[in-house]
Amino acid sequence: MPKLKTKSGAKKRFKVTATGRVVAAQAGKRHGMIKRTNKFIRQARGTTTLSAPDERIVKSYMPYDR
Repeated sequence: MPKLKTKSGAKKRFKVTATGRVVAAQAGKRHGMIKRTNKFIRQARGTTTLSAPDERIVKSYMPYDR
């Protein structure tokens, strides 16, 4: 059976932790900051772990990163 390819967009955007969770950047911080509250901007700093259904989708994009 041939090797499976990793989606190149996924390998740039996501990382799998040692426990198998998927880490991603917080969404909603590219533009339009003027209309966002200071609380939202502060809480959307850094990275976050994805929910279980989203995690399953992302892991299918990266078959060997487990």
